[in-house]
Amino acid sequence: MPTILIADDDRDDRAQIGAIIETDPSLTAIYAGDGADALAQFEKVKPDLVLTDLQMPIMDGVGLVHAVRQKCASTPIVVMTSHGSQELAAEALAVGAASYVPKSEAENELLHTVQHVLTLATRRRPRPLPAALKQIRRVYVIGNDSHLITSLVGHLQENLVQVGLCDESEQIRFGVAIEEALINAMIHGNLEIDSDVKEADPARFDSLVQHRRAEAPFKDRKIEVEIELSAEEAIVTIGDQGQGFDPSSLPDPTDPENLEKVSGRGVLLMRSFMDEVRFNESGNQVTLVKRKKC
Repeated sequence: MPTILIADDDRDDRAQIGAIIETDPSLTAIYAGDGADALAQFEKVKPDLVLTDLQMPIMDGVGLVHAVRQKCASTPIVVMTSHGSQELAAEALAVGAASYVPKSEAENELLHTVQHVLTLATRRRPRPLPAALKQIRRVYVIGNDSHLITSLVGHLQENLVQVGLCDESEQIRFGVAIEEALINAMIHGNLEIDSDVKEADPARFDSLVQHRRAEAPFKDRKIEVEIELSAEEAIVTIGDQGQGFDPSSLPDPTDPENLEKVSGRGVLLMRSFMDEVRFNESGNQVTLVKRKKC
């Protein structure tokens, strides 16, 4: 049963977040009132995931992310943002957090994010490839199925470890970025559903996704993934068969006004975890590049 360590100095927020997490009966929540308390509990309990507020006394969320990464790189950390913590959120992602959730969207997004990051963090570690075979080139074509996306991301993570490109923490962050790109290709590309729908009405958004998965022409569209991996670099190109968009119209996800929105979250995570993210002119293909750290 996975244990989630929740760090937040606000007692009411801790209780609310814990209640959201424990709506999944397979998850257990434990609590800390600040980063220093959380770090002490981390060393004692060894939780499966750390979920932390950013603005706390004694040790803030960024300090906690850094300390946990130093002690156990394989433990994923999700940060919770609120008004006034946007710069800290960007810093937390830069030093090792695996994802973030705006507190204002906790009821709709928090459990889903925690479950997905846990899935990405618990992949079986494959055997490394022999040095002479450390290069992989493959093309995958999948339908608009979230289960297929999860399976493909896990497979790509295994490939990443096999070629020796990065450590366990970066493997998780790589998986998060690729999953966000694949979900964008499915939802916004092939199914042509705008982020504003999810912002306005999450239930209607979910219903529309299910409907379009079974409706022509959306149901027949595919996602093509081309991957080239070596011990020095990973290049993943993801294309959809939708109408595309103007990449220059993307809002800046690091803008404080946008960081608290669900829309743009995927692009921010891709840009935070990859060394390069570029879209083609028609907006229906994205290339993500991850390079080995010196």
